[in-house]
Amino acid sequence: MLVSTRELIDNAVKRNIGVGAFNVTTLSMLQGIIEAAEDVGEGIIIEFATSHETRGIITLEEIGPVMMQYARRAKVPVAVHLDHGVELDYLKKALDIGFTSIMYDGSWLPYEENVANTIKAVELGRQYGVMVEGEIGKMAGGTLTNEKKMEIRDVRRENFTNPDQAGDFVRRTGVDMLACSFGNAHGIYKEPPVLDIELLQEIQEKTQIPLVMHGSSGINEEDYARVIRSGIRKINYYTYASLAASNAVRNAFASDPDKFWKVHELAVLMREAVREKVKRAITLFSNPQ
Repeated sequence: MLVSTRELIDNAVKRNIGVGAFNVTTLSMLQGIIEAAEDVGEGIIIEFATSHETRGIITLEEIGPVMMQYARRAKVPVAVHLDHGVELDYLKKALDIGFTSIMYDGSWLPYEENVANTIKAVELGRQYGVMVEGEIGKMAGGTLTNEKKMEIRDVRRENFTNPDQAGDFVRRTGVDMLACSFGNAHGIYKEPPVLDIELLQEIQEKTQIPLVMHGSSGINEEDYARVIRSGIRKINYYTYASLAASNAVRNAFASDPDKFWKVHELAVLMREAVREKVKRAITLFSNPQ
């Protein structure tokens, strides 16, 4: 069933758990994600990132209504979110489709410009009655700018979120959720991540709103529990679900190289691989030890 993002986040705050937010790029992924949530019996957020369109994968106009349809038909609560929006017009496009929350990512801008644009995004969100996510600090990995270019960042402490600045940002913009950088990174981790949990706790203390962890694929089980205890309520997850799907195809060709694999057979393999990976993630997020 389609629900507001606020309903899921408020429930996560009450239960002291994390809500899985899973990016969608293909129908197979969308099906696998929804089925995983139904298997576990937990609500989730499905997301579409602006970069998916700029990379030529699929457009918001194409996948957005499909995401809405699957959310409505789901047997568990499902919210629909725009991830890493960098243009206000694009945020409005998602809202007009029916998305239940949006993210404005101005982390690539000078601080004051990020504040000014995020205020506009929050005003837009209020018009539609949805939650708005902002970002302070520079997430490692690839981040889109409004020049349609990917800015590639390393994991550096100078890019981590400053707690005092985060508090100022939340007070001035009125954002409902805040994405922060504390050792996490988009994409595949080249080495095991070292998360600054004390910094995360200080950010939570200064902001007093639900925090968001991007780059959550590849985090170990203990760290999931630690970040959830420290205020993370929305956990973005994509890369390792995507990797599971591609590995399923790779293994199929390796195990039976002479078979003529039809595209629909590969789609089913990918869907099931995503389903199992996401099921495990949801279970961890909803039962932090």
